[in-house]
Amino acid sequence: MNEDTPDETAQGAAAPEAATAGDRGAPRADGGTEPADGPTEDVALDPWGSASVGDYADLFEEFGIEAFDDVADDVIDPHYLMRRGVIFGHREYDAVVEAMANDEPFAALSGFMPTGDPHIGHKLVFDELIWHQEQGGDAFGLIADLEAHSARGMSWSEIDEHARNYLLSLLALGFDAEDGELYRQSDNREVQDLGFELGSKANFSEFEAIYGFDGETNISHMQSVITQTADILYPQLVDEPKPTVIPVGPDQDPHVRLTRDLATRVRYFKVTEAFASFELNDDERRLVRAAYDALAAGDGGAEDTESDENAESDVRCGDAADWLADYEPPETDSAATDLVAAKSTALDKLRSGGKEPLRPRVRFFDRNATEAAFEALIEAVDGEKRVFEGHVDAFDLTREEAEALARDVEIDHDGFGFRQPSSIYHRFMTGLTGGKMSSSVPASHISLLDDPEDGYDKVRSATTGGRDTAAEQRELGGEADECPVYELYAYLLAGDDDELTKTVYSECVNGERLCGGCKEQAADLMREFLEDHQEKRAEAEELLDDLDIDLDSDRRGTGGEH
Repeated sequence: MNEDTPDETAQGAAAPEAATAGDRGAPRADGGTEPADGPTEDVALDPWGSASVGDYADLFEEFGIEAFDDVADDVIDPHYLMRRGVIFGHREYDAVVEAMANDEPFAALSGFMPTGDPHIGHKLVFDELIWHQEQGGDAFGLIADLEAHSARGMSWSEIDEHARNYLLSLLALGFDAEDGELYRQSDNREVQDLGFELGSKANFSEFEAIYGFDGETNISHMQSVITQTADILYPQLVDEPKPTVIPVGPDQDPHVRLTRDLATRVRYFKVTEAFASFELNDDERRLVRAAYDALAAGDGGAEDTESDENAESDVRCGDAADWLADYEPPETDSAATDLVAAKSTALDKLRSGGKEPLRPRVRFFDRNATEAAFEALIEAVDGEKRVFEGHVDAFDLTREEAEALARDVEIDHDGFGFRQPSSIYHRFMTGLTGGKMSSSVPASHISLLDDPEDGYDKVRSATTGGRDTAAEQRELGGEADECPVYELYAYLLAGDDDELTKTVYSECVNGERLCGGCKEQAADLMREFLEDHQEKRAEAEELLDDLDIDLDSDRRGTGGEH
């Protein structure tokens, strides 16, 4: 990368990702790039640290984030950030996609820590939240003021000022405050009460492992983490539990992972599939299912085996062990290695079962249920069932039916019935000066409050992915994967116009577009965006003043980290 003058150097079009050219994948038709295949460096996700990821592909393997491409085709009228690969990963977003497609209830929530002015990187989250609201979701935007005070040491007067600016930009960009909800953590008693309950299911060793907390970490900082898990689950306290998506950068994934765990731990019942009196883990269950299906179909099984799962089976655990001993998972199975490792323990359990019938059923475990709730569950299970001290086996329910029944009983008996929240992840924007976009480096980012002329000047001065000279640019084409200015087109300036991003990208890599003209066009668009946005912010002032949200806090305190 290089700083350049408008007329002497060409400028390439960078794909929406901050990595080196050698780490990139193949170009996308819209000007973005596919994720690189191989890992490049260790990835650490720190919600309060550096917003940078060396290789997004590593997140799939190391943290279990799934590729957004897996669900992209099922999204009706996807947002341009989805179409351009800016949104690259997800956790269980398919549940939200299904709800959208079937016009069923769903929600979207994201929070904003008011430690500075909102900038163009924050606009990604604003846009994602607003888009989900436009698709029919219940939308929630929160000011993470407790986090800002405890983790960043912000004074309450500073927080009030920044909170107002975040909310004005969110409203100016199109958030419907009448249909959605905006709140401050410190003013939401339901969130704080929920956080207290969730805190009973978390412990310090978890915080140590997930966040690196130690004996020097202040207690309020830890409390703010639990408050954030309550924020994430808060939409499910409104009306009913429902699929909920949290649009964030990947650095916030630790909060999502912890919340998904806590959402499960506070549930009254755990629902699993079972085959006999003993328990199986997921990999063992797949193997036993394969054995049962083969034997029930007469493939080497016991004589007179019934094929109906709901009938008493003549398949015995010992039969399944004999079958499984000769079974090798297909090499094409992505989980084949895990299944091989699980085979030994599955065999041990089956052999210990001996002559016990092997028969599919759904099992309800009593995790946190009250006595009344457990009795109500037993009563609610229709068909054949077997009741034990700590669980109930049902033979006539599907897994989906059992999950719905468990949730209904839980809610009827004052439980939460939470669904695990979903999430989508967007790539970080590269700073205009190269490297990271940092709020502490004004030249690296454009604030949504910047004077439009200052925004214009910052784009004109931005680092590019162009060649050293215009002649080289025309001959070799721009380095399309290395330009912060192209990111401005893809992430913001082109809006919903995919053709503009494709044109800029194609002209750059083919040597038809030089830096000077490209940056001039982007700078003009940035100036126009800031002018329009700030006019809409002024119009939103009255709307914000009418909302039931206190932006003149009378709280006292010096904050946590300094």
